[in-house]
Amino acid sequence: MCLGIPMQIKSIDGFNARCEAKGVERDVSLFMMQDDELKIDDYVVVHVGYAIQKISQQDAQTAWQLYDEMLAETP
Repeated sequence: MCLGIPMQIKSIDGFNARCEAKGVERDVSLFMMQDDELKIDDYVVVHVGYAIQKISQQDAQTAWQLYDEMLAETP
């Protein structure tokens, strides 16, 4: 099973971005999305360090709500 994490772009430097999710920041490669127009404050799905899809802020929030619910159910 693969898990993509929604993250918000905080800064962009070429094909690299600094992204944040729930207070955690990571360096993310934008290489796989080089044909897409990405800007600061956009939301992307990140998988193994690569942004793989642009999503809306609402979709990102929905995903995090679901993740929080799953974690709350874990013993």
